[in-house]
Amino acid sequence: MSNVTAKVVEKKYLLPFIIITSLFALWGFANDITNPMVAAFQSVMELSAFKASFVQAAFYGGYATMAIPAALFVQKYSYKRGILVGLGLYATGALLFWPAASNQSFGFFCMSLYILTFGLAFLETTANPYILAMGAKETSTRRLNLAQAFNPMGSMLGMFVASQIVLAKLDSDKVDFASLSETAKETIRVHDLEIIRNPYVALGLVVIAMFILIYLFKMPNFVKNHELHPGASFKRLFANKIYREGVIAQIFYVAAQIMCWTFIIQYAGRLGVPKATAQMYNIVAMAIFLCSRFISTFIMKYVNSRLLLMIFAIGGICTTSGVILIDGMAGLYCLVATSAFMSLMFPTIYGIALENVGEDTTLGAAGLVMAIVGGCLMPPMQGALIDNGAILGISGENFSFILPFICFIIIAIFGYRSYKSTEA
Repeated sequence: MSNVTAKVVEKKYLLPFIIITSLFALWGFANDITNPMVAAFQSVMELSAFKASFVQAAFYGGYATMAIPAALFVQKYSYKRGILVGLGLYATGALLFWPAASNQSFGFFCMSLYILTFGLAFLETTANPYILAMGAKETSTRRLNLAQAFNPMGSMLGMFVASQIVLAKLDSDKVDFASLSETAKETIRVHDLEIIRNPYVALGLVVIAMFILIYLFKMPNFVKNHELHPGASFKRLFANKIYREGVIAQIFYVAAQIMCWTFIIQYAGRLGVPKATAQMYNIVAMAIFLCSRFISTFIMKYVNSRLLLMIFAIGGICTTSGVILIDGMAGLYCLVATSAFMSLMFPTIYGIALENVGEDTTLGAAGLVMAIVGGCLMPPMQGALIDNGAILGISGENFSFILPFICFIIIAIFGYRSYKSTEA
């Protein structure tokens, strides 16, 4: 049984907890306004699903590049300074969408996203262990689940903006774009890239406002050791079986999440659903994800988080089986339902992996943020499967979800192994 008496958030940390928790919504917005951009760029820039998926490769590649430098920076200075650097990079990447649109360069857009996620790597490497530190160790996983529950709120807003302000207004999706003359295409492309640009520029201004707020606010400092010994830390972390397997599980979880939310538009498109309408299914999936996260956080008061992780992973295996094997709208409904089972996975894997790493928490957090590279590596593989067409008599869109199916099997194994280790 989980501890039910210790406070999840102590009164002295309440205001800092609220401020840092708001950042979870900020990077949730960035994640989920970006996922539908794969379909948007595919239309506007006339790209294959494989090439368009490099939006995700750039976005999640930034996490892998910057996570360890972010952890070393925080370890040397403080959580607050790490957050400020993250917000600065975040704002810079978002504002670079303006020149990217002016140059009509897909590569420039990818570079802007890459820099933006340097900032997100700083924020996630910093904010997650910061939340874990704000109270009792026995309630740390529940506290992180509570903070992470605000991530899908930002995600839902990002999805709504993508659906109603971006996808619904793209002229390239309202005509047979490929058949137009180059002059007509150019006119539409200029319009559509401005539509894609504007939410990111507005986001950059919001991030600057958050930078000013946190700069002026006094935050608790839990980083006491400013001497850097990364070699010794990595050696201890690698020797920690639960941590090591947690990083692997996190790679596959992030991959599953990004694939399920990115390619829902292509899956629905094969059924004749327009992009903007398909994105509404993504919003429903996120609403289910949000509700399930609050419910699962409550259930953790009574059920071991490791056992719950295994049960939810098995649920994901079942729903993705339906996505692959059931043709038509029922398969789409299975894809939407998968979000209910993904809800607790990221913070729970994170909390389990960091539970017993002690002084190596900051670098341990970096390893788990680097695991977000799963969102960089596997979406292009799924895009290639979609481009390849039918496999074993199953459409490419359906069969491509074999990749999330495999991911959930690996997460279920981690849940089982970590649960058994507590009983040993």
